[in-house]
Amino acid sequence: MNFRLDNRISRILLSLWLWAVICLVAFVGTSTPVLALDYNNEALVGADFSNRVLTDSSFTKANLRSSDFSHADLRGVSLYGANFLYANLEGANLSYSTIATARFTKANLKDAILEGAFAFNAKFEGANIEGADFTDVLFRDDQLEFLCKIATGTNSVTGRDTRETLMCP
Repeated sequence: MNFRLDNRISRILLSLWLWAVICLVAFVGTSTPVLALDYNNEALVGADFSNRVLTDSSFTKANLRSSDFSHADLRGVSLYGANFLYANLEGANLSYSTIATARFTKANLKDAILEGAFAFNAKFEGANIEGADFTDVLFRDDQLEFLCKIATGTNSVTGRDTRETLMCP
């Protein structure tokens, strides 16, 4: 009788131990901490941020020349005063981000989503904005006039026409 009881207790303890290990692995293995990263004033020339989730991070006054942000999730990110010379932001989601005074000179913004972004004093000289969605973005009048001259395409995600999102005449 003692042998059967000891064997049963051993199996119960082993089952509990395995259950605890499985729960611990499941919890640790699936929970990824969400951290807002601070890249303020950093020189990140040629950095690769493609396909990354960077929500609520900050790139204020960062030098992001020739960096790759293609298909990155930049919702709510501060890009205030950042330099995006020759940067690739194709398909990036910049919704509700702060891009005021940022320079997107010769940047690729094809199919980017900028809905609700704060873009006052942002510069887009030579940028590719084909299919970009600028719904509810606030621009200076001269920059809006410039963007309307080069606006073409329809965003592949939102289905919105670039000229219509800019409210071009």
